[in-house]
Amino acid sequence: MKKIVLLFLCILLCLSFAACTTEEPSDGLSAYDVAVQNGFKGDESAWLASLKGQDLSLSEVYAAAKEAGFEGDLLAFLKEYLSYDDADLVSAGIAPASAVISKSLLASVSVTCSFEYQVSSYGGWFPGMGGGTTTKTATQSGSGIIYRLDKENGDAYIITNYHVVYYYASLTEDKISDEIKVYLYGSESERYAIDATYVGGSMNYDIAVLKVTGSEFLKNSAALAAVVSDSNKVTVGDTAFAIGNAEGEGISVTRGVVSVESEYIQMQACDNVSIVSYRLLRVDSAINSGNSGGGLFGADGRLIGIVNAKVASSSVDDIGYAIPSNIATYVADNIIETCDGTTVTTPKKCMLGITLGVSGSTAYYDAETGTARIRETVYLTGIQSGRPAEGVLKTGDVITSIQIGDTVYAIDRSYIAVDIMLTCRVGDKVIVSYTRDGAPATAEFTLDDSSLVTVN
Repeated sequence: MKKIVLLFLCILLCLSFAACTTEEPSDGLSAYDVAVQNGFKGDESAWLASLKGQDLSLSEVYAAAKEAGFEGDLLAFLKEYLSYDDADLVSAGIAPASAVISKSLLASVSVTCSFEYQVSSYGGWFPGMGGGTTTKTATQSGSGIIYRLDKENGDAYIITNYHVVYYYASLTEDKISDEIKVYLYGSESERYAIDATYVGGSMNYDIAVLKVTGSEFLKNSAALAAVVSDSNKVTVGDTAFAIGNAEGEGISVTRGVVSVESEYIQMQACDNVSIVSYRLLRVDSAINSGNSGGGLFGADGRLIGIVNAKVASSSVDDIGYAIPSNIATYVADNIIETCDGTTVTTPKKCMLGITLGVSGSTAYYDAETGTARIRETVYLTGIQSGRPAEGVLKTGDVITSIQIGDTVYAIDRSYIAVDIMLTCRVGDKVIVSYTRDGAPATAEFTLDDSSLVTVN
């Protein structure tokens, strides 16, 4: 729990009265009345807000606040006067986890996708019974989170995993389902199915965006958009709630912690051919089939990742993975801006033509946040011919920050420089700050179509 800088209420103690005044307090006076008698000017709220200075017991402070007219329970008092939020109260064991996770449930959806595919059928031993094919239907269940929401018009953008909406044997040209339905929390039956369309996605990032348009059911629902956290600030040991459609049985919640805040793993992609490398958060929250595409939420109920994988082995316990929220939302924004309303279905990423290396990777204690963090020195290991960085940057340059538009990103982890390239658009100005032989310098690039490449 945070150290509580509590209200200065020594006037409640008899010894303090003697120090402040020689008069005895009248019977029945509240703590606030005594404060006024001793010279305080202002109402009860001002008194509560201004009397800071020493640590007292929580019960003393809350009792004094009630005497002064505060209306509300202990949780309300903590949040209003002591700068506490729901996450702090949950971490302190004062409030239940449901205090922060309920809004996340309302931002979560179940997803089902249907696919037509063909199987071979062969005749028996009788003449005239030749081979052929039979068309069948497969269904996949997954999860998603409401990313953008327009309740008034019944519109929403939903983030899920690419592998939830893709089936390698599908008869559709792009192998994406042409029958996608989503279900809000608490309404997970066919009666409440909401039709969704595929906007775009990336197999290499395992992110897809779905769109709901003009849904009357959504208009009149309690649905909320997820509140997104900066996943670069996630640290080992942070609480991790996984919310998803486990085993296709409807939305459920599991709780764990972040085990590793950033690592790269390779796995076979959903086309059953490609091998892809993902940067992921590792968690020990229980992850099951159907959780794919669902949200991973922190102790404050904010989205920190999109669940997409687990290690399934009899010799391994509780190793699950989630795409960091920064990557997921960078890709989603890119898809919405690049693909929605067009025939394009894949995002684009800026390629300056540099490869990065890391030296001097060290852990340090961040006193401000009370967490152990990792800092890296990021430098250039190569320059690609024909790309914008050629002739401007050099191998060995140490990257310190990158500015895209008005946003400046400090580069103290190599993945930050890689991830933010997804936020670039045609016409953006990119300023790279670096040091060369110890001297600071900057390089400026204005992006055109040739600077952006398709990310499949």
